[in-house]
Amino acid sequence: MFPRLQIWILAARPKTLWAALTPVAVGTAIAAREGHVRPGVTLAIAVAALLIQIGANLANDVFDFLKGADSGDRLGPPRVTERGLLTPQQVQRGMVMVFALAIGIGFYLAWVGGWPIVAIGLLSITAAIAYTGGPWPFGYHGLGDLMVFLFFGLVAVGGTVYLHADDWLLSSLWGAIPMRALATTILVVNNVRDLATDQQAGKQTLAVRLGRRGSEIEYALLLLLAYGTVGFHWWRSGGAPVLLLPLVSLPLAWRNFRALTTGSGAHLNQTLARTAGLQALFGVLFVAGVLF
Repeated sequence: MFPRLQIWILAARPKTLWAALTPVAVGTAIAAREGHVRPGVTLAIAVAALLIQIGANLANDVFDFLKGADSGDRLGPPRVTERGLLTPQQVQRGMVMVFALAIGIGFYLAWVGGWPIVAIGLLSITAAIAYTGGPWPFGYHGLGDLMVFLFFGLVAVGGTVYLHADDWLLSSLWGAIPMRALATTILVVNNVRDLATDQQAGKQTLAVRLGRRGSEIEYALLLLLAYGTVGFHWWRSGGAPVLLLPLVSLPLAWRNFRALTTGSGAHLNQTLARTAGLQALFGVLFVAGVLF
């Protein structure tokens, strides 16, 4: 039996949290390059982003279980509600507490950034719950990829830049596009792995709608968008070699794509972890290229 703290750490899914932190790091680097950086704001954004991601993970854990999408034949990492380690009521209370903490930090960020940050915060929390919860969970209707694409790029990177610079800098777009594309590739692998069980549960993810081949094409197009944006910005900005640093991660991207096209079922858990690692590595290299 898991000790109580270990159970909650498992429910928070620590390996997914880099997906929340990487866009914040990219947005902060872009703002710093433009001469705008507020260290206290950076810390607050990072903590709020982590809390919202943890809240989303708890929501997915309990709502997938209640809707029958998580069962004993689950192929992914263990879910605490499905395993009986926590009751649905306990997970829901934990979700509310985590979102309440995020809202508490949001008051400070709203004081810094005004009403746009209030809107971003409320939309982020609503989307985190509505992904698998509520009467019409968009993750069950093929819209999960679109929501991840929007929130992990335009909202996370753009909102971070706005909080530092008090403006929606156009330069934030070239950081937002790769982050949103790579965050979405993580969901693609997750949904390809769960194709069979999602179909049985009536969960119409985009992978279920597109099929295996269509999802592989989606994954390839998202990689092309991420790396193509780097190349376009390098060309447009005059060809500073340091801006091409993210291309160092291309071998890992190719390895992940090959693994997606040849693997299946639980074997894709490693591909999922490496895809999350690709986003983190790309982000580190992107930040280095922007700052140096």
